[in-house]
Amino acid sequence: MINGAITPGLWRRMACWIYEGILLFGVVFLAGYIFGTLSQTRYALDNRHALQGFLFLVLGIYFVWFWAHGQTLAMKTWNIRVVGVDGQKITQLRALGRYVLSWVWFLPPLAAVYPFQLSGPEITVICIGWVAVWAILSRFHPQNQFWHDVLAGTRLVHSAPMSR
Repeated sequence: MINGAITPGLWRRMACWIYEGILLFGVVFLAGYIFGTLSQTRYALDNRHALQGFLFLVLGIYFVWFWAHGQTLAMKTWNIRVVGVDGQKITQLRALGRYVLSWVWFLPPLAAVYPFQLSGPEITVICIGWVAVWAILSRFHPQNQFWHDVLAGTRLVHSAPMSR
C-alpha cells in the first residue's frame, strides 16, 4: 500500500485483463468492419498490415482515452483504477506511454517465434507462457505492480465503485 492506495491482487488484475479482451472483441470487430468497408477489402489477407496498423491506432485511442479518465470499462467492473505514482489521474501522454509499454505482454513472444514458422497452437502456448511469466514477475515489485506500469510511472489501485 502506498499513499493509502491498495494494489488489487494478481488474480483480480488478470481477471480484469481477460474481461478487457472479451470487451475488446467488439471494438476490434467494429474497427475491422469499418476498415474493410472504407478500403473495399474483399479478402481477409488483403491489406492485413494496414489493418493491423489501424487496429493498433484504434486500440491506442481506446486505452489512452479511458486510462486518462481513470478506468476502462473492464476496470470499472473490477473496481480497479490506473493512477500516477503520486495517486493522481494520469495525463494522456502518460497513458500513451503505458499503452506502448503494455505491448510487452505480446511482442516479445511473437518476435521470438517469428523466425521459426511455428503452428498456431505452438505460438499460443508460448504467448500464454509469456503472459504467465510477465504476470508473476509483478510479485517481485515491492507494491506488486506490473513492470510496464513501473516503467510508465503508473499504478493499478483498488477503486471504490463509481456512481456514474
